[in-house]
Amino acid sequence: MMDPGYFHAAITVIFGLTLAGAAHLVLRWLKKKADATDTQLDNIILNAIGGPLVVAIIAVSIYAALTRFDVVPDTLSWLITDQIITAFFILLGAWICSVFSYNLIRTYGTVIAEKTDTDLDDRIIPILEIAAKYLIWFIAFLLILATFNVDITPFLAGAGIAGLAVALAAQDLLSNFFGGAIITMDKPFVIGDRIKFDEYFGDIVSIGPRSTRLKTLDNQIVTIPNSKITSNIVVNYAQPDIKLKVRIPFSVAYGSNMPRVKAILLEVAREAQTKTPWVLADPGPSVYFLEFGESGLNGQLLLWTNNYDYSWDVQDYMNFRIDERFRDEKIEIPFRQVDIRMRTTGGQ
Repeated sequence: MMDPGYFHAAITVIFGLTLAGAAHLVLRWLKKKADATDTQLDNIILNAIGGPLVVAIIAVSIYAALTRFDVVPDTLSWLITDQIITAFFILLGAWICSVFSYNLIRTYGTVIAEKTDTDLDDRIIPILEIAAKYLIWFIAFLLILATFNVDITPFLAGAGIAGLAVALAAQDLLSNFFGGAIITMDKPFVIGDRIKFDEYFGDIVSIGPRSTRLKTLDNQIVTIPNSKITSNIVVNYAQPDIKLKVRIPFSVAYGSNMPRVKAILLEVAREAQTKTPWVLADPGPSVYFLEFGESGLNGQLLLWTNNYDYSWDVQDYMNFRIDERFRDEKIEIPFRQVDIRMRTTGGQ
């Protein structure tokens, strides 16, 4: 005849398995309901607690069967000690936290990344997913060691030394990586913007985790470490918009009629507004007489183009027309010259 203890233990385990199956069915039903909601948070929570909950119900029923009905041999009594039970629930907690953090970062991180113009955050998301998992399981490992009264100080010291060694070895990589993150968040420029960085001038074609690539007007790709960009001055020609002020310097000979010179320059600028697609009427052009130079009277004509791509077209058109009008109006454009005067005196 079967020992009543084993019979009751078996009934307890069967009850636990039945309860776990029922919990599994309820969780499946809840997941279907969660799929119909607007938020993803309920799906993330259910996915995190689903598996661990079923395992916990089965484990608790087995524990109850073993402890309540005295069916565990003395040689296996260590399996139901408080330390083993605590370690088991630490693993369950790590399982829940790991799945929750992974799905949370993957779901909401992807949503945020899709709203940005750069692919840097798309590359950061998988790194964060893996880092969160390893960190949670490492903490769980240390807690289990502490549960069994194992000194975890050497592990913490070793982890600190290893982390320091990795940080020093990857110092440039990390500085560029965080530089890329700063560029993504601060947005001093986006892909397609035209910038000037040091002596480099061109359009941004990519922003990566380590470097930013710029295509110059000579069709060359310049790769710039992100840490250099975040620690230096960058001029962005595309912000706040793509309008650009074009400066046309001029010089006329001494003795020229400056009011007439200014009037001619303004006429040429207004002509450019109507005859070209590049020059803006608002803001309007302006002319400034700036200095008495070594060989002539110097100034600048200022006008605006609707796109920085056309700055050379504007300069080319304006210089041609200014030259033609000055010739027609007999206004002399000076060139550098030196007058030498010789004085003769009476001699032998």
